[in-house]
Amino acid sequence: MNPQLTEDGKLHHLLTLDGLPRAILTQILDTAESFMDVGEREVKKVPLLRGKSIFNLFFEPSTRTRTTFEIAAKRLSADVVNLNISTSSQSKGEAILDTVDNLSAMHADMFIVRHSQSGAAHFIARHVAPHISVVNAGDGRHAHPTQGLLDMFTIRRYKGAFHNLRVAIVGDVLHSRVARSQIHALTTLGVPEVRVIGPKTLLPVGIEQMGVKVFHTMEAGLKGCDVVIMLRLQNERMKSARLPSAQEYFKFFGLTSEKLALAKPDAIVMHPGPMNRGVEIDSAVADGPQSVILPQVTYGIAVRMAVMALLAGN
Repeated sequence: MNPQLTEDGKLHHLLTLDGLPRAILTQILDTAESFMDVGEREVKKVPLLRGKSIFNLFFEPSTRTRTTFEIAAKRLSADVVNLNISTSSQSKGEAILDTVDNLSAMHADMFIVRHSQSGAAHFIARHVAPHISVVNAGDGRHAHPTQGLLDMFTIRRYKGAFHNLRVAIVGDVLHSRVARSQIHALTTLGVPEVRVIGPKTLLPVGIEQMGVKVFHTMEAGLKGCDVVIMLRLQNERMKSARLPSAQEYFKFFGLTSEKLALAKPDAIVMHPGPMNRGVEIDSAVADGPQSVILPQVTYGIAVRMAVMALLAGN
C-alpha cells in the first residue's frame, strides 16, 4: 500500500509523485483549476482551512516555493507559521523529530517540509500523529512533487491533454529533484514520449529505466517537441569537473531562439526557476512569446491550494 494514501485511497501525505495513481494526479489538477479564479477576486480567500495550522518547515533556503505555499495556505484561510530552521532549533543541535514533536504539541495540522537530505519528508511523515499531513517541498535530489504538479497544470492549460505530446527536459537532470517529479508525472499522465537532453556528465546512469529517451544534443532532442522544460544549472557546479564552463554549456545546451526553432512552432518553454540567463536560457526566449515561465509561478499557488485542501479534507 502507498504510504501517502489512506486506506480508502485518498491522499494523506504528498511526498513523491512516484507511485501515485493517475486518478489522484488528475484530481489535484482539477481541484487546482477550481481555485484559479480565487486570485482574481477582490477578497482572495475561501474558508476551507479556517482554524487549521500549517507550519512551513524550511531546513534550506527557498523564496519562491515557501512564498507560494504561504500565499496558498492564507488564501484557504489557514493559520500559517513560517520557520527558518537554520536560524532556530537546528542550529542549537535539536534533532529534527524533537522539532516536529514540539510543533505537533502546538496543534499543527500540516507540515510543509523542505530539506537538503533526500527522504527527510518521508522520515517526518512516518513519525507524526495520524491526523497530521506532510507535504514534501523538495528533499535533496529526490523529489519536488508540487513543482512537478504545477508543471503538469501548466502543460494541460496550454496543450489541453497529455496523450499526444512530446516533452523534452533539458539540462542538469542528475542533481534535479524537479526533473524526477516531472518524469514520474508525465509518464503517469500518459505522455507517450518524454525526452531528456544533456551532457553525459549531467544525466543519471540508467535514467532510461524511468521510461525516457536520452539525447546528448539539442539538435536531435528538441526536434518536433511540444514542450521544452529547461532545468536550473547551479553555478557552483560549473566549477566542478562535470562542465568546462558556463559559456561552453550555453553554446551546446542553452536554449536560444535558433535551437527552439527545432521544436514545433507552437511549443511552450518552461523553467522551474530561478533562471540563470545566458547559461540555461537566452533572455530572448525567457521573455519571448513561447515562454510560460511566469504563468507557472501563478499556477503554483492554485496547485498548492489544491494539495492542501485535499490533504485537509481526508
